[in-house]
Order: sequence, then C-alpha cells, then structure tokens
Amino acid sequence: MALRDRVPPLLRERTFRRYWTGQTVSLAGDQISLMAIPLAAVLVLGADAAAMGWLKTVELLPALLLNLPFGAWADRQTSRRRAMVATDIGRAALVLSLPVAYALDALTLTQLYVVAFGVGALTVLFEACNTTLFVALVPPDQYVQANSLVNGSRSTAWLAGPGAGGLLVQFLTAPFALVADAVTYLVSAGYLARIKTVEPPPAPVVKGHFTEGLRWVVREPSMRALFAASGTVQFFNYMFHTLFVLYVTVELGLGAGMLGLVLATGAVGGLLGAVCSGAVVRRLGIGGALVAGFLGFTLPLLLVPLAGGPLPVLVGVLFLAEFLSCIGVMVVDVAAGSFQMALIPDAVRARVMGAFRTLNHGFRPLGALVGGLLGTAIGLRSTLWIATVGAAFAVLWLLPSPLPWMRELPTRDEEPVPVRKTA
Repeated sequence: MALRDRVPPLLRERTFRRYWTGQTVSLAGDQISLMAIPLAAVLVLGADAAAMGWLKTVELLPALLLNLPFGAWADRQTSRRRAMVATDIGRAALVLSLPVAYALDALTLTQLYVVAFGVGALTVLFEACNTTLFVALVPPDQYVQANSLVNGSRSTAWLAGPGAGGLLVQFLTAPFALVADAVTYLVSAGYLARIKTVEPPPAPVVKGHFTEGLRWVVREPSMRALFAASGTVQFFNYMFHTLFVLYVTVELGLGAGMLGLVLATGAVGGLLGAVCSGAVVRRLGIGGALVAGFLGFTLPLLLVPLAGGPLPVLVGVLFLAEFLSCIGVMVVDVAAGSFQMALIPDAVRARVMGAFRTLNHGFRPLGALVGGLLGTAIGLRSTLWIATVGAAFAVLWLLPSPLPWMRELPTRDEEPVPVRKTA
C-alpha cells in the first residue's frame, strides 16, 4: 500500500489539511499555557488554593458571559475565518505580555487574571466562528472522521504539550515558557489566512435573533439531555482541574517535569481514543458511544484521590487515571461533536453552539470557584473526592432521553428556523 493511501482522505485535501494543521499547532500551544500559567501562579507568585480558584474562574468566565453575544455576532458575518485569524493574533499578544512583565520584574496575579480573561474571551470568539467554518470544509458524511482527526490533534497536543510545557518551565521558568504558546497562535493564524472556502451565508437580523439559539437548545430533547450531562461533568471536572496541579505538586510532592510526564503519558490514551472513536461509534451507535464515553471519562479519575504510597505506585496510579480518562473524553468529544454538527441547522449554528457553550461551559467558572473555596475549607483530597464522584453521576442525565438508543447521526433540518420579524 502506497504511503498516500494510508493518509485519511480528508488530509489529502489541501484546504482541510491547512485547517487541521493550524488547529494542531495551536492546541499544542494551549497545553503549554495550561501548564505554564498555573505554575507561574504557584511557583513564581506563591498562589494558594483560593488564588488558583480565582485564576481558573476568570479564565473561564468569558464562556459564561460571551458565548451568546459572540454566537449571535458570528451568525451575521460573511467571513468567520477572518475573525478567527484576528483572535489568534490577539491571544499571541496577550500571552507575550506575561514573559515581558516577568523580565521587568512586574508580573503580578492581577496581570495573570487579566490575561487569562482576555485569552478566554478571544477563545470564545474563535470557537463561535470555528463551528461554521468546520461545516463549510467538511461534508456531513465525514463529520465523524473529521472530528476524529481534530480530536486526534487535541490528544497529540495533550501528549506533547504538557511534557514540553513541564520541561520548558523547568529550564526557562514558567513565564518564559509562554513564548512558545504565543508562537503557536501566530502559526495557526498563518494557516487560517491561507484557507479559501465558501461559508454559509449570514443570518438576517430579525427579532429574536439573539435568543433563538437558547430556545432551540431548550426545545430539542436530545440536546437538553446532552447539555445536562455535559454541564454536570464540566462543573465537577473543573473543581478537579482547579486543584489538580496544586494537589500533585504540593501534597503529593511531584515536580513540574514529572507532572508534565504524567499528563503526557495520559494523553496517549486520548490519542488512542481519538483513533478508535470512529470504530466505537460504528460498533455502539452514536448514542451508545456517548454513554460509554461519559463513563470512560469520569470513572478513572476516582483513582486520583486514591493515589498514594511509594513514588512508583503513586505515579503509576496517576498514569492509569489519565490514560483511561483521556480515552473516554475523546470518545465523548468525537461522538458529541458529530451529533451536534449533524443536528443543528446552518441558519442558527453559531447561536445554538453559543447557547450550548453558555449553558455548558458556564459551569466551568462555577466549578473552579467552588473547587478553590472547598479546597481551602476542607482540604485538597476531600474536594477531589467530591469532584470525581459528582462527575461520574453525569451519565444519568442521558439514560431517560432518546440519545442512548440512537444508532445513526440525525438528519439536519434545513428548513428556515421560525423567528419573529422586526416591525
């Protein structure tokens, strides 16, 4: 078999390949900042559990405040791609401000909060536009394959990014490690600028435009169930992630390099999950894959608060938890992303996804804040028990809905979405 024949068909197409390459590079940079920013707070500025909770909260607050207005804005644009290029450049500038401030001995927690909020806001705008660009590039019968490729990139980023981030922090200090993240945003902007495609036409400005996406989510029973399950996971999982770096480095005594290796080794599971997700969907159906993915994502994290003992045992338990959980999260992401792409009409796509992310990702800052407060009040390990057990119960929202019994992707309704016109 020729090497070209081994390449997935979508990656043989230049436009999608540019899109995928930009996403891959940017996702790798995100993983570096995911390590470097909290480590800068802990190791450089001496942040405690409450400060870490506030840092994660301001990073995620834009998802709660801005998904609806940015989704409404994106549905009215003729070129979402240009907006995505601008957000990449803006995120690079914000991230670069941190090593500059550190070099001038002026870095503060306040600046970390401001940069975290700004990067979060631009990321919300990027994702609001990204959904529509994705469906312009990918035919419906290739949604699962395309989502597998993009999520495979995310897994590869999880594999390489934390390890690289931990090593960069080890040798360059946390603030200077962020230079690499800024470069990845600029590379992503360069690839996006070279994409040429015909995007869905902008939606007309009519009465009810702003809230139509929210009403659509509430009306659709499968989306309601998916929202409830995802929102529950997001809340408890961000309680978990807010304290994970602090717990592993302070309470368990692992260094930044070992933490990066734990996350990188766990990401091997994510890569495996992305590769196998198409087969899981074919075997279990789209609904069965969602249920299996939610369970596979949440149950292994119960091992984290159990971790202890000699260093090899401790590290092995953390490796296993990350490995298995990352398999599950990739199956969820591929199945849920493909389901949403197939179900949502183009005319309201950015607004529906904006509403879904507002309802769903809006739980993230709440979980981060509660995690920080509980970690201070009752301790890190006890809070991690609450977070991991709570997340495992999220799958119960799916069971009474039509989702578990769906075998195939739904057929999207292309009829105009009813809205009230302005006078």
